[in-house]
Amino acid sequence: MQPFTVLTGVAAPLRIINVDTDMIIPKNYLKTIKRTGLGTGLFAEMRFTPEGAEIPEFVLNQPAYRKAQILVAGDNFGCGSSREHAPWALLDYGIRCVISTSFADIFYNNCFKNGILPIVVTPSELEALFEDAERGANATITVDLESQEIRGPDGGVIRFEIDPFRKHCLMNGLDDIGLTLEKAPAIETFEQKMAERPWA
Repeated sequence: MQPFTVLTGVAAPLRIINVDTDMIIPKNYLKTIKRTGLGTGLFAEMRFTPEGAEIPEFVLNQPAYRKAQILVAGDNFGCGSSREHAPWALLDYGIRCVISTSFADIFYNNCFKNGILPIVVTPSELEALFEDAERGANATITVDLESQEIRGPDGGVIRFEIDPFRKHCLMNGLDDIGLTLEKAPAIETFEQKMAERPWA
């Protein structure tokens, strides 16, 4: 998993509340268990017409936001069914950080397991970030995980809270497999001791 330390990038404003996982990645994209290639399906029903043409009004189709790495979203982001494809699609598109006032629990947990930083802010802080993000190409925001700060284009700073263990995992690029591999020497020692038992 790619470590997350400091991210500076364009922030795309998505002023929609209750964005569920089916909106993030529609069900017809769930036929794969691969984590790559899902970026094309991200917000597909909002990004494209049924014929496959881009919908110009959708934020990620606008030139200034096509390479957005940060998403500023409305309340209760990631609600609905518990599909891991949702963070996979965000990550494959290039989004490493989602900022909102609240997240669905399963989506929130899945983000950390896939290298995405979900940040919870207050409603007033979210509004300030929306205003920053709506500047188009000038909507560059820095997210500093070490200092737990979001820095806006005018120098404004918003502090955020994060669980220390999750922070450690993100900063060191550790998913569940990576955490297990950190214990490899201890596991190997245990297995060697067990192999010496007469009943093994």
